[in-house]
Amino acid sequence: MADENSRPMIEIVALHKSFGEHQVLTGIDLSVPAGSTCVILGGSGSGKTVLMKHMIGLLKPDSGKVVVDGEDVVPMDVHELERVRHKFGMVFQAAALFDSMNVYENVAFPLREHRQLPEERIRELVRQKLDLMGLPRTVEQKFPADLSGGMRKRVGLARAIVMDPKIVLYDEPTTGLDPITTDYVDEMILAAKRELGVTSVVISHDIASAFNVADQIAFLHKGVIVEHGPPEQLRASRHPHVKVFLQTWFGKN
Repeated sequence: MADENSRPMIEIVALHKSFGEHQVLTGIDLSVPAGSTCVILGGSGSGKTVLMKHMIGLLKPDSGKVVVDGEDVVPMDVHELERVRHKFGMVFQAAALFDSMNVYENVAFPLREHRQLPEERIRELVRQKLDLMGLPRTVEQKFPADLSGGMRKRVGLARAIVMDPKIVLYDEPTTGLDPITTDYVDEMILAAKRELGVTSVVISHDIASAFNVADQIAFLHKGVIVEHGPPEQLRASRHPHVKVFLQTWFGKN
């Protein structure tokens, strides 16, 4: 569990971003403590993915700061950004595994690309992360097409954490999954935090999953965070857009 007094791992200050005449982010302020899980919740088109892309320097803002582990990434050049990006692991919506590689080679890929390690050490690290995700040895030689949706997600997370990043970003990790598989994905997010102490940022519109995994939830509406705090604070929010959004879940549960 994150220490409430711990420094922010990610701090975003007065962030603005437009594409032509379209204003997407209109003054984002967000602090994510080290070791915590922050879910950025909001409807389609609210700016969630654009905000995540700023965190890893894929987009430059019109104005504002994006401070990652004490460093503002906004003014960084491509070489500095490459260094900072090694602090991140990324879990994509559809896992984004390489179809032509088996599970073992998928998870080993970042190590082969970025580290000069003997094969024995690569095998040790890959199996360590697969074990953490509850995946048996028999899965190593399987290809993505042979895996269930939930298993692909777990392999995707194993690959994301194989280099021991400080931060893991999840892009809509439960979209299109059935309730049982969604529970597995929630548990893997919690396991990564519990076992590795990573800071997690989850982009989602899945209310149930958000309330399962989050230490804090930031609700994004029309490019601004209108509510931010522990899940129960969000549930008690009086903001009209937050209330309508949450009613779709709590109204039937």
